[in-house]
Amino acid sequence: MSSVTQDAGPPISPPAKEIPLVPKVGTKAPVHPNLDLPSDKPTVIVFLRHCGCPFAEQTFKDLTALSTRHKDVHFVAISHSSPEVTERWVVQNGGNWNVSVVVDYERELYTQWGLGISTTWQVWNPRIVYKTLRLSKDENIWNRTTESGTRWQTSGAFSIDTDSVIRWAKVAASPDDLPDLDAALSALGIKVRPKPPPEPRTDGFL
Repeated sequence: MSSVTQDAGPPISPPAKEIPLVPKVGTKAPVHPNLDLPSDKPTVIVFLRHCGCPFAEQTFKDLTALSTRHKDVHFVAISHSSPEVTERWVVQNGGNWNVSVVVDYERELYTQWGLGISTTWQVWNPRIVYKTLRLSKDENIWNRTTESGTRWQTSGAFSIDTDSVIRWAKVAASPDDLPDLDAALSALGIKVRPKPPPEPRTDGFL
């Protein structure tokens, strides 16, 4: 586990790319050879902030949990950390289950989908520090060292139907602005299946 500021480094963002507008709901999804959008099932895509970010970890765990209950949906998580770091991070977080993990090291997909660089205030304001601490206390999800990728990358999520039309879009306003994945499914006309009840305890006092 890491402290909130262990790998903070100086507040200098990477060089910004020329970012197009975020694709609008009702328009065709951008096409890229590294991103498969099947025609036999709808797709939910999550662009992760970076491997090591606790908010990315929470989102990824939410996505994998949904993937086990909705096998009729194609789930994708996109990382811009290196392949090695991404693979190690996925394993640390319980595996990818039925989620396809795509590495976009050069951030081509992020750019294509209109996801640019956060401002200094979005990344370094006191509320984010507080939310990071709450996540560690409430969910036991801690800030990890950023081995690859940049904490300045904006995250986002989209749902796309079988005709490759975008039906729902969410661009994070701040690192802790997590996507409502239930809403992403609902926009596709899919009824969200409830989480299975926790397994009963078999040790200690019941």
